[in-house]
Amino acid sequence: MKDNDTDRLLPARDVTRRDFLKAGGATLGVAAALNALPETIRAAEPSPAGPIRVRQTAGANRYTELPALTWSPAGRASSAADVRLDPAKRYQQILGLGGALTEATTYMFQRLPPNDRAKLFHELFHPSEMNLSVGRTCIGSSDYATVAYSYDDSPTPDPELTKFSIEHDRQSVLPMLREARAVNPDLFLLSSPWSPPGWMKDNNSPFGGTIRRRYLEVYAQYFVKFVSAYAQEGVTIDAVTSQNEVDTDQDGLMPACTWPQEIEVGFVGEHLGPAFEKAGIKTKIWLLDHNYNLWGRALASFEDDKLRKYADGVAWHGYLGKPTAMSLVHARYPDKSAYWTEGGPDYRDKDYETDWTRWVAEFSGIFRNWARGVIGWNLALDEVGRPNIGPFYSGGIVTIDSKTNAITRSGMYWALAHFSRHVRRGARVIYSSGSVTDISHVAFENPDGSQVLVVANSGKTPASPRIVLGKSAARLTLPPDSVTTLEWTT
Repeated sequence: MKDNDTDRLLPARDVTRRDFLKAGGATLGVAAALNALPETIRAAEPSPAGPIRVRQTAGANRYTELPALTWSPAGRASSAADVRLDPAKRYQQILGLGGALTEATTYMFQRLPPNDRAKLFHELFHPSEMNLSVGRTCIGSSDYATVAYSYDDSPTPDPELTKFSIEHDRQSVLPMLREARAVNPDLFLLSSPWSPPGWMKDNNSPFGGTIRRRYLEVYAQYFVKFVSAYAQEGVTIDAVTSQNEVDTDQDGLMPACTWPQEIEVGFVGEHLGPAFEKAGIKTKIWLLDHNYNLWGRALASFEDDKLRKYADGVAWHGYLGKPTAMSLVHARYPDKSAYWTEGGPDYRDKDYETDWTRWVAEFSGIFRNWARGVIGWNLALDEVGRPNIGPFYSGGIVTIDSKTNAITRSGMYWALAHFSRHVRRGARVIYSSGSVTDISHVAFENPDGSQVLVVANSGKTPASPRIVLGKSAARLTLPPDSVTTLEWTT
């Protein structure tokens, strides 16, 4: 794969959110925008020192430790088939990787016996294990919930929010969030609404429809109450989006709300941002929470001075368009961050447990286009993609069997492991180049100076490119359909 060819779309499916969205909007072409000017250029880079630690997933092996590699003089000039690194060119700072902690996910976690759950949480969240350090929760219910609900359900308007309550979340959501944070205190939580309370909308329902503009200030106070109520429960919310998937009502089949651009611009700039500021709330605000093909909307939204004051960045989904869209927005607004906040496996796919190269290729494209983090969709579901009150079905990053509690780990799980177990918060993406057929790659430098390269060979034949770092090189062995993570010190 060419070093700027990281925008491959995921394969189509029969009944998925991606197919639904394709029917509702046209994909816009996006020009390649990788390898733009880096944020930071260092004058000199020390030579690599010590062995190269290697972990590989291929065939029957999962994240297996292999014998360490050693550096040798690079010798001949590097070729296009080499993966060449230049840590002097550094890009965005990494927030982390993780998954969505929907009510469906927390319900499945809570059903586990306490000892089994403690073991799984240690595996998923502990910094010495998977180190999942970002998560996405829902403000009210999403389609992956046990029931549809908001925090102010009322048959009549309640503009004073007298009926506001997070009581429903005390059943599984809040306990599981506290338990996860106890394992990883640095767990960063994003919260996204699928719908305002029905009485705020033109159809008086959480399913479909659009918010009435007269309730935008009330809705901002709803956010303030949500963040404050969670804080009182010991759960800090670090970021919010104003609306999940802004331009679709999902045919009224699940909690959703169309959110026109002018509503989002006004809501963030004139209501939500000022409400957070007045309440002393430091929670970040991210825009869009939808697909790459809406990059033009993101650019236009940032033209508004009031919105730009309060919006930290953009939350992106990968169902439509290409990750290069994030680079287009970054080029215009380099002070605004990008985050990938939804996408995940399908339990019905025959390669659900083994599609790790697909996800590493996708994550590589995401990180090579300025994203600071990756949040997969439901962290855990049962064997048939439930609980689910919506029309779409997917799989958990892990599956918890509803009868036996057996854990199945998806290909996406193993892809995440190859990043999250090595790339620490505060790491920076560093420059990597190379044109090797079926090979994707992305590299990082951690705050402690260690460097990480994640390489996927999605081809059907082995590959053996060199990695070249300054005057040093090492030869890789990449089996077919494999993912390899290499880490070394300088």
